[in-house]
Amino acid sequence: METFILVHGAWHGGWCWYKVIPLLEKEGHRVEALDMPGHGRDKTPISEITFESYVQSVCGIIDAQSEPVILVGHSWGGHIITQVAEYRPEKVKLLVYLTAFLVASGEPLLQLGKESILMPNVIVSEDQSCTTVRADAVKEVFYHDCSDEDVALAKLLLVPQARVSPALSNITEHNFGRIPRVYIECLQDVAITPSRQKEMYTRLPCQKVISMNTSHSPFFSAPVELAKNLLSLID
Repeated sequence: METFILVHGAWHGGWCWYKVIPLLEKEGHRVEALDMPGHGRDKTPISEITFESYVQSVCGIIDAQSEPVILVGHSWGGHIITQVAEYRPEKVKLLVYLTAFLVASGEPLLQLGKESILMPNVIVSEDQSCTTVRADAVKEVFYHDCSDEDVALAKLLLVPQARVSPALSNITEHNFGRIPRVYIECLQDVAITPSRQKEMYTRLPCQKVISMNTSHSPFFSAPVELAKNLLSLID
C-alpha cells in the first residue's frame, strides 16, 4: 500500500482530485488531497498566506504519515513539492509533476511565454494581493476538454490566488536531488504549454516522462488514465 499526497495548483483546491481519489483508493492505497492555505475549505486570509505557509501545510500532512509518500504536484503545485522534497527528503519516495512547474533554486522561474493564454486572462486585485482568472476564459484556459458539469463545479470553487513568490531556497542534490522524479506532460495544455513543459523536464531531467493527450486538467477529463499512470509508478 502506498500513500499519495495530491497537491493542487493555483486557484484550485483539494476538490479538483475528486475523480482520481476513489480510483487510487479502490486499489488499496491511501490518498490525501489537501486544501492549501486560503483554498477549498481552508479560510486563511490572503494577507496571512506566504509561499512558506503553502510548503508547511504539505509538510504537516507528510509528517503525519508513517511511511514515505508519493508526492504529486499539479501546475503551480510543482513549486511546492520541490521545496517540500528539500525539507523532507526522507519522507518522499517519488515526486510526480503533473503539467507542473519544475525548477530548482538558482534557476530562473520560467515565464509562460506568449503561446500561453493564461496570463492575458489573469486579473490582479486592486490592492495587488491576489489574482483571479476571468470567468469567461476559465474553460478555454484550464478545461477545454472537460465536461460542462466539471467546468461549472470549478467556476463555483476556484478562489483568489495569493500573490506570493515561489522563492525556492537551498534546493540541493543531497536532498531534493536524490528523490526520483516523474513528469506527466499534457499535450493539449494551453496554460503551461507542451514546449514549456518539455523545456523544464529537459533542463531538470526526470526518471520518466509520461504523455497524456489532455488539457491542463486531466483529473477532470481523463481521471481513469491519470490514475493508471500514477499506479504504474508503484514498484
